Amino acid sequence: MFHKEGFKIIIVSFLICAAIAVAADYFLADYFYIAKFLQLVVLVLFSLILYFFRNPKREVQFNLNHILAPVDGKVVVIEEVEEPEYFQGKRKQISIFMSPLNVHVTRYACSGVVEYSKYHPGKYLVAWHPKSSTENERTTIVVKTPKFGDVLYRQIAGAVARRIVNYAKVGDKAIQGADAGFIKFGSRIDIFLPLDALVAVQLGQKVVGAKSIIATTNDKEEGLD
Repeated sequence: MFHKEGFKIIIVSFLICAAIAVAADYFLADYFYIAKFLQLVVLVLFSLILYFFRNPKREVQFNLNHILAPVDGKVVVIEEVEEPEYFQGKRKQISIFMSPLNVHVTRYACSGVVEYSKYHPGKYLVAWHPKSSTENERTTIVVKTPKFGDVLYRQIAGAVARRIVNYAKVGDKAIQGADAGFIKFGSRIDIFLPLDALVAVQLGQKVVGAKSIIATTNDKEEGLD
């Protein structure tokens, strides 16, 4: 299953690769091994494009007391920071870096209502750069939840990523684990939580979008949707 954001690229890439493969047979008929090598190269490149835009189905264990990883990747930041754009105060930040080989679908980390959604043009520093969160091209989304209050997540472009897709609009109902957008190529996501949220991951840990629990509340009662 492929993400809809990749359909156009997949179709165009297929046509280009098919044209190259046919041309190799026609123009390099006397150079069998060179033709086959070229065809193998375009096949590998097309396979990589398909792999990048994959959109695996995930069974979600809905729980209002849990914040799930919004993307696949590696936890690169866990710290208390000042969040200047929306909260203008201290929050716990968890950042997840995505390599080009990770699934790049952004999923809602929690259920609630979208209260804020804003796109910011910017630079293309490498995604792990400390200033990428405030200087790179990015989108900021805030979901009001019944257990955590306002939860902010930020899609951040990287040195290669040049297209952030965000589906969240103010007033939308956010459903934990549902498709919330896409970031093309390497990038990262920052999540900002209240200070009393209990972090459930460690630095360097690999997480799976819509599956891995990255934070919980002190509330022992199960908060199922």
